[in-house]
Amino acid sequence: MPAHHLLLDGIAMSFPDRVVFTDVSLTVPPGARVALVGENGIGKSTLLRIAAGELEPDAGAIERPDRTGMLWQELPYPETATVTDVIADAVAPVRQIVERLEEAAVGIGEDPRSEGAYAEALEAAEFSDAWGLDARIHETLAGLGLSDVARERELGSISGGQRSRLALAALLLSHPTLLLLDEPTNHLDDDATAFLVQQLEEWRGPVLIASHDRAFLDDIATGIIDLDPAAGPYDSPRQGTVYTGSFTNYLEQRELDRVRWRKRYSDEQAELKRLRHEVKVGARDVFHTDKPRTEARASKKFYSDKAAKTVGRRVRDARTQLERLESSQVRKPIEPLSFAGFDSRRHPPAGDTVLAIQSASVDGRLAPTSIGVKGHDRWLVTGSNGAGKSTLLQVMDGTLEPDGGRRLARPGLHVGRLAQDLVWPNLDLTPRQILDALDLDIGSLGLVHPRDLTRRLGDLSLGTQRRLALALLVSNPPDVLLLDEPTNHLSLALAEELEDALADYPGAVVVASHDRWLRRRWSGPTLALVASDR
Repeated sequence: MPAHHLLLDGIAMSFPDRVVFTDVSLTVPPGARVALVGENGIGKSTLLRIAAGELEPDAGAIERPDRTGMLWQELPYPETATVTDVIADAVAPVRQIVERLEEAAVGIGEDPRSEGAYAEALEAAEFSDAWGLDARIHETLAGLGLSDVARERELGSISGGQRSRLALAALLLSHPTLLLLDEPTNHLDDDATAFLVQQLEEWRGPVLIASHDRAFLDDIATGIIDLDPAAGPYDSPRQGTVYTGSFTNYLEQRELDRVRWRKRYSDEQAELKRLRHEVKVGARDVFHTDKPRTEARASKKFYSDKAAKTVGRRVRDARTQLERLESSQVRKPIEPLSFAGFDSRRHPPAGDTVLAIQSASVDGRLAPTSIGVKGHDRWLVTGSNGAGKSTLLQVMDGTLEPDGGRRLARPGLHVGRLAQDLVWPNLDLTPRQILDALDLDIGSLGLVHPRDLTRRLGDLSLGTQRRLALALLVSNPPDVLLLDEPTNHLSLALAEELEDALADYPGAVVVASHDRWLRRRWSGPTLALVASDR
């Protein structure tokens, strides 16, 4: 009988340069939507790949449904494949279920003993909504903002965001029992995210998600699994702490757990220090005198021996307690990376306009848009997919010439942009090699863990690469800092710290984001873009 749940039991995984997991266990029953959270590089994507069967763990047992689907960041098709090709391939398993059901129905007439095969095929057809497939194709493409993409378009001719949404559409349409999602909302606007939330709320199978979208997790998660190390034995930190309830509930409970962990560690260290002192000092006090030569000396020897026995018993008790505590003590709390903020230097006065975009447009990508940025402004740029948020930032930093309108910048203005999609010239380089070549020190920023400085860029998680790019950018703060979806791929804690630190940035900041959590907290001016007519 195939499983309808996901079970990972005692999963251990390591790569040549690091240990990822030592003992992770989790269960996701049908209808549950469990989110994986933790620091960048902690192994969320790795655990999803293990759950999908793409990676074989070093140890542990796995139970998964026969029909398992995972959202891949890149579509596994050639650039010449069309949208129709992708959709047809995605729904092929569902159409095969209908064919199997029809064959089983014919078989019942010929052999009544084949009723079991018919019942199994019928259950699979009902689960996958096989009879409503054509309507579901239209609904899914529309819900994910792909209605205006012609079915005959080749993948090489559509944008990266459209390809990502097409990958999500294909996964939903294939209707697997187990759904594995890695950053599903990275290229979704509000409407598409709302559609995905609705789909997941109605999903009958288990769902396991890795996401940095805080508002999305608050909407959808029925449970949280935190892969960051938690309070556990000194030589075996615990991973995979389970939290029930919403993401907001998790944040509150996690902070309480970390406070308790710090207090327990502090109390245990104080007790270890006391016991070690008692054993050391007490052992010196245990003494025996020579055989007494007089009655007075005999009396003193009697009381001395009695005291020694008392001290000796106390030392033995202390030593026993010490050995017990040393074997059970919790390890020192691992403090997550914390963004230390920005370096300060002289910047233009707050009242001066340093950068102006006047009715700038890019054919098919950006409708005529104007924005004026003063020395200490904080702007948020919003808009649906295709509205031109990334395009506007490229015009603002001067890397893209507009087809209409113009860009005006103060002479000598230093503009820096954190791109949404990173392109490294050489993935074999390490962060340390890049920093040495640029004569930079980013240690004080708190964005890159020391252990990652000597690892290949190609071996770093997208979140770690993103933090490195941000660190390189702000190590010499530009006059105008342009951030394109800055919270994508950042850990939840670092995303919050980055948002808080923006208030202290010494220059102007322009953020383009669809992050609802960030937008809810934004207090500065907002520029809402509308998609240009294509």
